[in-house]
Amino acid sequence: MSPSTSHGATPTLWRQLQATARLVQGVREGRSLTAPLDRVDPVLRPGVQALSFHALRWLGLAQALRQQLVQRAPPPAVDALLCTSLALAQPADDAPYDPFTLVDQAVEAAKRDRVMRPRAPFINACLRSFLRERAALMQAVGQDPVARWNHPRWWVERLQRDHPTQWEAILAAAQQAAPMDWRVNLQRTTVQQFCGGLATRGIESHALDGAAVRLRRPQPVSDIPGFAQGHASVQSASAQRAAPLLLGDAVTGAPLVLDACAAPGGKTAHLLELCPGARVVALEIDPERSRRIGQNLMRLGLHADLRVADAGDVPSWWRGERYDAILLDAPCSASGIVSRHPDVRWLRKASDIAQLAAQQDRLLAALWPLLRPGGRLLYCTCSVFVEEGEARIQSFLANNSDVARLTAPGHLLPLHASPSGLVGDNDARDDGFYYALLRKRPPDEPPASVGGMGVQPAVRGTGAG
Repeated sequence: MSPSTSHGATPTLWRQLQATARLVQGVREGRSLTAPLDRVDPVLRPGVQALSFHALRWLGLAQALRQQLVQRAPPPAVDALLCTSLALAQPADDAPYDPFTLVDQAVEAAKRDRVMRPRAPFINACLRSFLRERAALMQAVGQDPVARWNHPRWWVERLQRDHPTQWEAILAAAQQAAPMDWRVNLQRTTVQQFCGGLATRGIESHALDGAAVRLRRPQPVSDIPGFAQGHASVQSASAQRAAPLLLGDAVTGAPLVLDACAAPGGKTAHLLELCPGARVVALEIDPERSRRIGQNLMRLGLHADLRVADAGDVPSWWRGERYDAILLDAPCSASGIVSRHPDVRWLRKASDIAQLAAQQDRLLAALWPLLRPGGRLLYCTCSVFVEEGEARIQSFLANNSDVARLTAPGHLLPLHASPSGLVGDNDARDDGFYYALLRKRPPDEPPASVGGMGVQPAVRGTGAG
């Protein structure tokens, strides 16, 4: 990236830095990045998104360096610009900008802001001190785990407990930009045809498992051939496991399926693409997000019974039907998708995990009675924390005698890709997920057998796909 001082296609870097610093300040004050980023001037937005993602991935180190440079925090807006600039100077051998260009444009950003203008000399002095003393400053913060791993201390410690041999790899993977995956709508085209259409536009891609296709570089959806016609949807390869796991071999007929926490609708659509005859009820507690599900389904030429409700408040939405299959993609910490949403790590608190676990237990308990005997429930979260995955299922099994556990991936951890680029339990660069597949035993079925399949333990994978 390079700054421009003209009114051409590339906005000036100082303008992008101003907008990025405001977003970083918002995250530090507890606000999600998503909605404010959507409100950024469309001309600035692509660059600001890239800069804000980079800044948030290196924010732990940047804050530690700022504390070394000046122990008393400056006003929030000034501190945000200073920390943003320090983060964008990382890593030393692969920073987005030349360091002196970055300093010059950060000072310009301060000068162009009425509130920060008096502090422009201060920002200049701090950043030039950092450039002169970089080696010593990096050594001074080297033992700080927040600076080392760019995650809150509690997060690092929880990963160390949950995944004692892989926690470092999980944290390192969070620093990498997530790949852009697509789910091909096999009702309208094929994976081969979709990849061929991409190739005609000069977009490099390769097929993964099932209907998944990974782009070599992310692209605007408007550049994807067939997007408007419903030929494909953006969805991570890990998330694409949900619908096939839940449906299993029963992809024909007209099963009654509940998608209990459905927004933004990717898994709802995938269920319908795999089983066009399925009758899908899609619940979402937020009306606006429910409307988005409807819009996504309309583009794909699909239909579901959309209901705005809290899935755990069964009397408010249930109409007495018993479901053949239930997908519970439960609210969680989103600790498995921080490469896609780098603000998450700074927004979550340690106390959130117990509260989310209680909500997950509540939803499992509320929905299980709605499943017909012999039906299947898939529990999943986009979390790498055991408390939101295996611990929840073990608790559920301990409190319910009519549950049989079927084979499912268990904890999938976001690690680096292997050279093959294939997706499997031990080979992926993708989101972290947890999957557990449960079957309701009919009253006359002995616990040791489920339709000829024994109760399966969790399969703990090391990748996501």
